[in-house]
Formats: sequence, structure tokens, C-alpha cells
Amino acid sequence: MKLERESIQLLEKALRKLESGFDLPDFSTSADFQKMEEVIVRTAEKMRDNYPYFHPLFAGQMLKPPHPIAKAAYMLAMWINPNNHAMDGSKASSPMEKEVVGDLAQMFGWNEHLGHLTGGGTMANLEALWVAGKIHPDKKIIASDQAHYTHERISEVLKLKFDKVATDEQGRINVRALEEKLESGDVGTVVCTMGTTGLGAVDPLDEVLKLQKKYSFRIHADAAYGGYFKLLNNLEEETEKKYSVMNHVNSIVIDPHKQGLQPYGCGCVLFKDPEVAKFYIHDSPYTYFTSDDLHLGEISLECSRAGASAVGLWATHQLLPPVKGGQFAADLEKSRNAALKLYEKLKSSDDFHTIVKPETDIVVWCVKGETTNKMSEAAKVFFKEAEKNHLYLSLYKYPTSKFSEPDFKIDSDYLVCLRSSLMKPEHEDWLEEIWKRMMKSIEN
Repeated sequence: MKLERESIQLLEKALRKLESGFDLPDFSTSADFQKMEEVIVRTAEKMRDNYPYFHPLFAGQMLKPPHPIAKAAYMLAMWINPNNHAMDGSKASSPMEKEVVGDLAQMFGWNEHLGHLTGGGTMANLEALWVAGKIHPDKKIIASDQAHYTHERISEVLKLKFDKVATDEQGRINVRALEEKLESGDVGTVVCTMGTTGLGAVDPLDEVLKLQKKYSFRIHADAAYGGYFKLLNNLEEETEKKYSVMNHVNSIVIDPHKQGLQPYGCGCVLFKDPEVAKFYIHDSPYTYFTSDDLHLGEISLECSRAGASAVGLWATHQLLPPVKGGQFAADLEKSRNAALKLYEKLKSSDDFHTIVKPETDIVVWCVKGETTNKMSEAAKVFFKEAEKNHLYLSLYKYPTSKFSEPDFKIDSDYLVCLRSSLMKPEHEDWLEEIWKRMMKSIEN
């Protein structure tokens, strides 16, 4: 079996349990199930035109399959189809959302917080920068040149000033360059990326916090990809130190649909100070009438939101709590182990050259050669050969200006590298097979 199907049996039992909770007269739907079967089979045929994102041999893009419990719970919620904008449309799933958001806040050491789930990291980051702009309307947002492009784009949408800061050879924000920007006194918020989507690099948050005391600015931690790594026991000491001070930032974004085993889209924005709710307050004459408690729609820029996301995440937290030393953390540690093992294999190889030691579970390397142009072309060929061998990787452009005294000639601005996101816990067990296919691909 390649696709997990046992959760369908769980779903059948759960649906009967759900149905028994409604003391209502029976009714029948008007759906033509014979035609539906024809359509759904054709849909499956269409969906076969996909890369095998669910399989350990897919090790390129940041695509992690949802846990079976998340899939089953999400689908279960679809028979109710709750809207987590207001309690009126999400009597059960809104409290579930508040509970899981509390779990995520607790993961970062926050007992008090304001937050909610979002459709993804982009919307979550938009809300964080929107609040930052409300607090410092005339000051800049600053992020590193390796931060996600969404920050620059969002700043433009919000009409906020934006500036980039250089990174070091590891892809982390350059603290000295940052301080030069801060000396102008016009910086309102600094974005620290806790796990870049390119190299998996973690910005030196501990050093940025020292600058905050001197220059007084807000810190937003974009932990959309890397936030869950805070739970790991196998990080480098320097990386662990950076995660340990995340409770001191002003806002955090984390995406349960990346490392948190959830279906798309499920992001989360968290604010340390609940008082930022004042920026959201609005009146709605028809959606807020069944509860005196704060509705999620009153602290969100989004209106309708899938309550199924909250249900899927709640069920996952019941089975795999996001706590240090738990099974969830242990599975994520396997991904980190796989990245370290692949890095060591690449480092000792005669065919490849490593770029940086992975801080999380992303590994980036290149094919050895005389010049960066030739190396880039070789990487593109290798990428295609790997796909022929059913090994799915990704490409990454590394700025050649970051190299210091390389043993090859630099004749291009960027070096095309290979990149692997080893996000599945199964990747550790499949590493020898992955390496075998890499060797076959380089030989061709």
C-alpha cells in the first residue's frame, strides 16, 4: 500500500458517532451517487498527474503529508462544515481552535497571548505586520535578504516602508549590518526568520534581542517553517539558544501545515500582548449573538475560515501533543537526524560539495566542478536524472558572493545547488535508498 487508507475506516465509525448526537428527523440528499462515482474516479485519474509528495523519495519541496488522524478529523468536520469566524457557525470548533492556539503559545512559553489560526503563513505574517504598522506607522519593517519574500510584498500592500539586511554565508541575518540600519532610528519592526525556507537557517534571535534593548523596536519571529524545532533535543547548541529566547519576541507565526502534520491551509499568528486586540475591534450586526466571549472573527482580519483546520489540529494534539520529549518531537528529531546523516555523506563524497551544515532538516549541496557555471549546469542535469530514478529534489540559487576562498572559479552571480527538505520521519530509514539513487543519478 502506497497511500494510507486505514483512516477511512476510522472516519466511518466517527461519522456514526457524530450523527447520533443530533436528535433530528431523517432526511435524504438529492445527490446522484452513481454519477458521483463516475466523477470521483475521473478525479482520481486527474490527481495521478502529481509528484508523490507523500512518499519518502519525494525529498525536494517542503511538502509533509498530514497525519492520518488529521486527515480523518478534518474530513469528519466537513460533514458539519463549520465556519470559525463566529461561534454561531462553529459552536464546537471555535473552542477547539482556542485550545490548540493556546497549545502553540505555550510551546513558546506564553501563558498570556492573543492569536488564532489562519489560512496559511502569508495571512498570518500579514496580520503580524499589520499590527506592527499600527504601532509604528511611520517606521520601517526590516527582514533579511533570505527571509520569505512575503514580508516585502505584504509591506507594499500595507503601504509600510520595508528594507532588507544582508545575511552571512550561513544565510542568517548579519547582526552588524542590522545595527547599521537601526542607528538611523526609523526601524519599527525587525523580522527574525526562525528557519528560512531556502537553507533552513535560523536568525540569531539572541543577538537581535540585545539590539532591541539598545534601539527599542518590535521583533516579529517568522517561524512558519521552523517553529516546531524548538521542541527538539538534537539541535546544535547555538541553534537551541536562539529558540530558547523566543518567548521575548512580540509576535510569532507558525504553520501547522508545514511541520505540524496538518492539511493545507493551516497557519497561526500569535501576539504576546493581548492588548493588540484593540486594533481588530469591529461591530457586526448579525454574526455575534450566541456568546459573550470574544469571537475569533473579532481578532482576525480573515472572515470565513475553515473550522475543519481547527478540528484536524485539535485531534492531532490529542494524539501527539507538541511538547518537548513527546512522540511528535521524537518524529521531528528523525527528520533532523536524516539531514545530518545526508550532510555527512555529501561532505565525504568525491562528487558533491556541501554549502552549509543544516540547522534544521534542509540540506543544500552542489555538484563539484571547475567553475560555478559548470557546477550549475551539472546540478540541473543531476536534478533531471534523479527524477528519472524516482528521486525528487529541488534546486536552489546560492549567491556566489557568500563564498570565501572556494576551490573552484566563480564566474557567475549565483550557483545552482540541489536542495532536499527531509521533513518526513521516514526519511531517516530511507536515507540509504535515497543515497543509492543519488549515486545512480550522478553516474549517468
